[in-house]
Amino acid sequence: MQNFCTLFNSAYLSRGLAMYYSLLEQCNDFQLFIIAFDDHCYDTLLGLNLRHVTVISLEEFESDELLSAKKDRTAGEYCWTCTSSAIWYCIHTYQLDHCTYVDADLLFFSNPKALTDEMGEKSVLITEHRYSPQHDQSALSGVYCVQFITFKNTPQGLAALDWWRKACLDWCYRRFEDGKFGDQKYLDDWTTRFEGVHVLQHLGGGVAPWNNTQYSFKAQGAEIMVSHGARQQSLVFYHFHDFRYCIRQVFRLTDEQYTLSQEVIHLIYKPYAQALAHAEKHIRRLNQSIVFHEPLHSLSWVKTNWGRQANFLLKGSYKNYYKQTKFY
Repeated sequence: MQNFCTLFNSAYLSRGLAMYYSLLEQCNDFQLFIIAFDDHCYDTLLGLNLRHVTVISLEEFESDELLSAKKDRTAGEYCWTCTSSAIWYCIHTYQLDHCTYVDADLLFFSNPKALTDEMGEKSVLITEHRYSPQHDQSALSGVYCVQFITFKNTPQGLAALDWWRKACLDWCYRRFEDGKFGDQKYLDDWTTRFEGVHVLQHLGGGVAPWNNTQYSFKAQGAEIMVSHGARQQSLVFYHFHDFRYCIRQVFRLTDEQYTLSQEVIHLIYKPYAQALAHAEKHIRRLNQSIVFHEPLHSLSWVKTNWGRQANFLLKGSYKNYYKQTKFY
């Protein structure tokens, strides 16, 4: 069985549910442990009675060490602080032989077992950002992305995890300082610091806005194939970094600096918009009043000049801004 954990609050509720439903579609044997970061999120997840899910409240999860660290962290920094502790908590509380942390804003397009199988006898799996050259932020944000990270319950796996957990408790902030940034830059030297670390090679794990222009994509039956040069593999998950709900029923697919091809929008972002709509429907059946996303993003970038506004009004989209109706 595959064991996953994640954490999110109400502002990421629709995203987290979309991720869960995609796991449910792609995996036939898994357990997802969700740490709910507020009461509305916790109550909604319990009320949905989700299969293969264990919902954990903050009260159950938070240790004295985490509560102490929480005092001087922003909400985002505290989530980063908690990632390693979440994996540690799940492995030890539920006696798991392994656990994979997944970001709430992923969507799975095929079975992630293909990724963890690649580890073989190794105890830790990490994924590179694989930045396109024009977006390379390795020096600041790190070579590796925490988005999908696996630890086995072995001496090697627990040694790396405990070191990371303690490091994040000590320092985890949204700033670059002494070679550190958040929880992520700690991973930069793991292939030499620790034994048993495997860097993911599968093309289909870790596709994201910052690297999608390196690849070509095509539908092949029920799968989406990712190609890079002569290599071709199934897309396993996509990371919907900086996706935003906007005013006037608009989505910003990602930050304005990133380029998305029409094939990526059609093959990857359209299914994601539909997955969000599916998740929202389930939430509204349970609770009509709950807010399941972040405060709505403005359209100020579109409005900065008349040409952008005209294009958006005529086509229903401009660059990474799309009216939701374009996807349904």
